Amino acid sequence: MSMCPLRLIPKIFLFNEDELAPEVRAQRVLNKGRLPALTRYIVDNPDDYVFSALTASVDGPMQFESISDSGVGMRVGQIRIPMAARFLINDGQHRRAAIEAALKEYPDLGEETIAVVFFHDAGLARCQQMFADLNRHAVRPPRSIGVLYDHRDDLAITARLLAMKSAVFKGHVDMESSTLSQRSRKLFTLSALYFSTQSLLQGLGLKKEPAQEIVQQYWEAVDQVIPEWGMVRRRELTAPEVRKDFIHSHGIALHALGRIGNTLLKESQDPKSWKPKLNRLKTIDWSRTNSDWEGRALIGGRVQKSHQNLALTVNYLRQRMNLRLSPEEQRAEDAYVRGDE
Repeated sequence: MSMCPLRLIPKIFLFNEDELAPEVRAQRVLNKGRLPALTRYIVDNPDDYVFSALTASVDGPMQFESISDSGVGMRVGQIRIPMAARFLINDGQHRRAAIEAALKEYPDLGEETIAVVFFHDAGLARCQQMFADLNRHAVRPPRSIGVLYDHRDDLAITARLLAMKSAVFKGHVDMESSTLSQRSRKLFTLSALYFSTQSLLQGLGLKKEPAQEIVQQYWEAVDQVIPEWGMVRRRELTAPEVRKDFIHSHGIALHALGRIGNTLLKESQDPKSWKPKLNRLKTIDWSRTNSDWEGRALIGGRVQKSHQNLALTVNYLRQRMNLRLSPEEQRAEDAYVRGDE
């Protein structure tokens, strides 16, 4: 393992070209769509960004020279590799590409270092096996715990505060899991609150504190028109019963309600204006037995949250609240009515 200056990363580390067939590559194709976010992360946080080590194979001789002949010093020293050797990244090609892009915007990052684990290149089969082994047990953490631990994202902060302090959600949000078990005593997940908050505030341009205030006001107003939430807090119903019989605590419903709120807030951020309009939600039958949800929030009786399902659920709420559909929403609605896939 070596600490390598960032300025050298783009110059010496290579990854296979996209046009090569998968069976003769040692890496997956670079997903360029991931690069802007990674690059922005480095540039926006030059003093405290965190990257895990790169893993690379070296097709050439390597010689290690320790700083001492005995003791701990035997494990610390310099590694010498001819510049004619070929360096191939086995894990971390997106980090490498993001570092290259970040250096163009922020050249001073060049003196920063990143850990690199070097392996001797033993051929294509070995490199492919290394990639498979490195990624075999990689598991993306639940979105909820990512939101819980994120102190940079204002939306994550707002969602956490909502979950911990709001009278509507306090004590009823799973802060770690993004899916709830049948027996869970929680009504909501933190990730569902995050995405609903994101959709609620989309395009409003609010600062953090005003956003937190209006988010709390909105969900408290929604709570007034969905009686089952309050019944769980008063222990008149259990959370598993509500999740089983109704869809309004599921992520798709929260996200859809966030979009509805966004429309109301864009018209007016004065609660005296938008709160009365939420009373129209009282006419909605949120129970799973309501056949109106089939093909929208439900597929075969099971809650689904694809982009299409979310759009059709939002459409249903808009229609019941006498809100206009956008052209895109109208097209999706027309296709649903026709029975198109």
